[in-house]
Amino acid sequence: MIPEQEHLPRSDACESLPKLMSQIFNRSANTIARVSILGAVLVITGLLSLVALMHRSAWNTDQRVAREQPVQFSHERHVGGNGIDCRYCHTSVEDSKFAGIPPVKTCMNCHSEVFANSQYLKPVRDAFESGRAIEWNRVHDLPDFVHFDHSIHVSKGVGCTTCHGPVDRMPLMWQESSLQMEWCLDCHRNPEQYVRPRNAVFSVSYQPPADQLELGTRLVAEYEIQKLTSCSTCHQ
Repeated sequence: MIPEQEHLPRSDACESLPKLMSQIFNRSANTIARVSILGAVLVITGLLSLVALMHRSAWNTDQRVAREQPVQFSHERHVGGNGIDCRYCHTSVEDSKFAGIPPVKTCMNCHSEVFANSQYLKPVRDAFESGRAIEWNRVHDLPDFVHFDHSIHVSKGVGCTTCHGPVDRMPLMWQESSLQMEWCLDCHRNPEQYVRPRNAVFSVSYQPPADQLELGTRLVAEYEIQKLTSCSTCHQ
């Protein structure tokens, strides 16, 4: 109880309290309080949005960042220029969850004759003679807690370029897609937008037709594609 109001009845003291409070806080205090609360909400929302943008940015995902390699292998030259099929180097892509990194012997099948003395290929020749594998810098690196099987996706009509982008135009390999969960789920929820005929899976020149949804819906039924979105599908 406020000392100078002790002699007043309780009801009178309560009625005089707002007057006393108005003497302590200026009328503008209400406006300042509202603006402060609104500002705090906007700042927090802005920070959360910034974190979300950074999480999706190339700074975090390495999307479209060309990766330097011990040997400057060019998919543009080998795939786009020479027309080499993906399976010639990535031999296990149809039967294994791993696409497979080609052994040095695969390189030497051609380069024992073609550009056999090129300085650019010296690391390849040295590795072949020593029997040691070349330590490539991985471009598409999923977390250990993510289960991904190349063979399943290939058999269901998911093309190489759907995930890896236009490799025939990549002098140095880069990660075309974010590889984040929302990117995977988009395809798992809407496979009819992405699947192609199995005979076109390894084609780098394939372009989705105008009737992709009609074609995709038919292929989803024909290939018995399920829209798997449960956690255990990828996190085993």
